[in-house]
Amino acid sequence: MASVALSDTSIHTRRITAAGLLVTLGIIFGDIGTSPLYVFKSILGDRPISELLVYGGVSAIFWTLTLQTSIKYIWLTLEADNHGEGGIFSLYSLVRRRGKWLMWPAIIGAGTLLADGIITPPISVSSAIEGLKILDPGLSETTIIGIVLVIITLLFGFQQFGTKVVGASFGPIMLLWFTTIGTLGFVQVLHHPGVLAALNPLYAIKLLTVYPKGFWLLGAVFLCTTGAEALYSDLGHCGRKNIRVSWILVKTALVLNYFGQAAWAMQFVGKPIGADQNPFFLIAPTWALLPLILLATLATIIASQALISGSYTLISEAVSLNFWPKVRILFPTDQRGQIYVPSINWLLWFGCVCVQLWFKTSSNMEAAYGFSITVAMITTSILLSQYLRGVRHWALPVVGLIMLVFLTVELSFLVANITKLLNRLGILVFEWALILSMWVGYKGRQIKNRYLDMTTWADNLATLQELSQDATVSKYASNLVYLTRSKNAQQIESRILYSILRKKPKRADRYWFLNISSLNEPFGMRYTLETLVPDVAYKINFQLGFRIQPRINLLFRRVLEDMAAQGEIDITSRYATLQKRHLPGDFRFVVLDKVLSFDNQLSFKESFILKSYFFLNRLAISDQQAFGLDTSDVTVENVPLTIQPYAKLDLQRAVAESQVAPAKAEVMASAAL
Repeated sequence: MASVALSDTSIHTRRITAAGLLVTLGIIFGDIGTSPLYVFKSILGDRPISELLVYGGVSAIFWTLTLQTSIKYIWLTLEADNHGEGGIFSLYSLVRRRGKWLMWPAIIGAGTLLADGIITPPISVSSAIEGLKILDPGLSETTIIGIVLVIITLLFGFQQFGTKVVGASFGPIMLLWFTTIGTLGFVQVLHHPGVLAALNPLYAIKLLTVYPKGFWLLGAVFLCTTGAEALYSDLGHCGRKNIRVSWILVKTALVLNYFGQAAWAMQFVGKPIGADQNPFFLIAPTWALLPLILLATLATIIASQALISGSYTLISEAVSLNFWPKVRILFPTDQRGQIYVPSINWLLWFGCVCVQLWFKTSSNMEAAYGFSITVAMITTSILLSQYLRGVRHWALPVVGLIMLVFLTVELSFLVANITKLLNRLGILVFEWALILSMWVGYKGRQIKNRYLDMTTWADNLATLQELSQDATVSKYASNLVYLTRSKNAQQIESRILYSILRKKPKRADRYWFLNISSLNEPFGMRYTLETLVPDVAYKINFQLGFRIQPRINLLFRRVLEDMAAQGEIDITSRYATLQKRHLPGDFRFVVLDKVLSFDNQLSFKESFILKSYFFLNRLAISDQQAFGLDTSDVTVENVPLTIQPYAKLDLQRAVAESQVAPAKAEVMASAAL
């Protein structure tokens, strides 16, 4: 057996560099960095301004950023990297051996993150564009919606070309953004320095316990940390150290801006500022308003871009982990990890357009935002507890205490956000449809694999060798390639042998059996080679990271090059004419496509899962497209999947009428005699 690593592409923690910090600002902090556009505005609403409301609100924001973002994600969760990669599926891959039940927090977290991806771009871009109403109060709502829809459509339409060119500008723009919002806030704090007293957490506690219905304001407070989950997902792009160092600048700018908005609001004590007024823009001098709106629009586009790219990565991982049907995944640039998933791109675009048309304004969207992200954070906490306990081997009391703190905070946010459920029923349907699809994909694959009919090679290898040399059978291909789910060189699916030996005898010079399995690391690529019959039959086991697309054509070609270089095979055609000219032999791939047989007696649950699974697969791309075989010579054979055949039928043979009549005549003749 030979074992070769195709490449060593593990991402390790990067060093801190100026360029790395700049890239981190552009990729990581867009979502959380644009939250000042709507968070404090949502807390104030149309409520009369009071010291308790303002100080309590900004105190709750500061301590939420500290507990949830700084401690949980920046300090603790970033430690849970999978070979340098982050995100809920990376975390799940690290801990999935600790229990099958961990599938649930993984798919619920992934589903909620994707679902809230349809509301983040509209609320962010709307918050920025609505600043134009300060310059022109007569600007109609329809005009603002039209501008937002154009920006969102252009953003999603541009995805197919990749972000390699414009991506270089993201960092400088976000650096300018954080510098600007921090400076604007700092100037306001200088005018009312007493607002710094809100650093005392007692103000936050009083807001929740003393202010009328103050606890429910947590739903608005939570919006300040909604980008934390996306921050962890993008760990692999920038490295832990760059994220932690750049967070110092980001948090400073955010805190200064929030406290600046609070300081500005204190001049209106006793009266509301109005739900349609946004303190974020009002703290800026009049001359700076238009540039600030333009900068805010660019920042929200960058934030949306990061979220969209994260959604592609999430779906790519879900496909590799068998949670999602195979979908077309493209690589628009040569940048590592940059992918484009057309089906998800336009699904998110459609969802964003519907959200914008339904809610119309950012204020209405605030009431529907946050619930799902809270659920995602809770699922991350559950997986993180398993990581700290099972991988890092932290003491149970320590893990229990940490989880008690985080889950208390997150469950409080969840309860406060429950009031938003009626405002997000459509999003909830979309969200649970995603979760159900992931569960069906996982369980359907499990059921299908459970009934794989395996057989040992035993005498079949001798038959295969004889068939390869049997000149009475016309040659089907020089090299015949099958995809197999068997990782064991001693076993093969019965359906593959049936296809080769019985369906139509397929004679070939060489037979290749390729297996693909997923590694727990993101970018690993390895293979093992088993020689079943020298120069006749080979088994190749590919082991690919869950962020690697299984492009079999490229991988198989690499293996053949390795084998040829080491003198293990000669891929020259054995047809005399072609052999004389040293031309390579042809390759034909046979893909066995399972279809659900009618000859099944299934329980209601299994019937629902399998019918849903095969329905979703109809919407997916074919195996030859998913495995990069769409440019190859591919034959697809349908194989009925019979899981539980009908019980033995009580079928009895009866005498045919044509035989009954002569028999009766013969009996009557005998009687007459």
